Amino acid sequence: MCILVAVSAHGQTNAENSLPLRVMSFNIRYGTAADGENRWEKRRDLLVETIRRFGPDLLGTQETLQFQAEFLGEQLPAYTRLGRGRDDGHDKGEQVTVFFKKDRFEELATGHFWLSNDPSKPGSRSWDAAITRMVTWVRLRVRRSDRVFVWLNTHWDHVGALARIESAKLMRRWLAENASNLPVIITGDFNSHEDSLPYRLLLGEDGGEPKLTDCYRRLHPARQPDEASFHDFTGKRDGSRIDWILCSPPFMPLEATIDRSSQDGRYPSDHFPVTAILE
Repeated sequence: MCILVAVSAHGQTNAENSLPLRVMSFNIRYGTAADGENRWEKRRDLLVETIRRFGPDLLGTQETLQFQAEFLGEQLPAYTRLGRGRDDGHDKGEQVTVFFKKDRFEELATGHFWLSNDPSKPGSRSWDAAITRMVTWVRLRVRRSDRVFVWLNTHWDHVGALARIESAKLMRRWLAENASNLPVIITGDFNSHEDSLPYRLLLGEDGGEPKLTDCYRRLHPARQPDEASFHDFTGKRDGSRIDWILCSPPFMPLEATIDRSSQDGRYPSDHFPVTAILE
């Protein structure tokens, strides 16, 4: 966050509490998929290694089944894990599980809502969505300071064009009602490109508040033909990003990358994780 020379209520200077915030968004590919040589058991250790290498303070995952969430929780003991299955609000179906470092953040509130006309109803689905979609959110306080922010993690529908538009509108309404005076971070797989209406709506380009910044595009303003974040285990780069990290002021992106690392020709998932470092 912004570096201010002042003393917090906890006796720490704001400069001491302004370490950069490392954020990762990672569609880890649901673990029951018939992926042959790329099945979960053959790539899960590489996936954990990829996460550890970046060392996120905040890790937002998508397509995470309960047994995958439990595995990651065991492998990442320094993190608090929050997630619910989209089908029943418990452990059935894919999750958008979030992980945050226990020693850096205090959880103030958390919850989930479904991307539908009945967002409080687990398993609900609307518009032209092919399957159930949801958001997991958490309000966090940076320990040893009074700084509070809201983080949302999501996975939008891969088929429904209207569903993606309505999902953007619903998330904007939720922000207006629940985080109007707080900084915001959003991570997710949006199944949308940045020239789409859902992208513009979510960023608040229609005049809504808060205005959100696409961290990658802020630091890489010239669009390139090799920015794909989905590669289907091929490592291909041609295409556009569908995985984003967004933030509102006073967060400021310092670095943003598409992590294309692999090992012996194997990738940790069918998506490249995307990362950002925020001040």
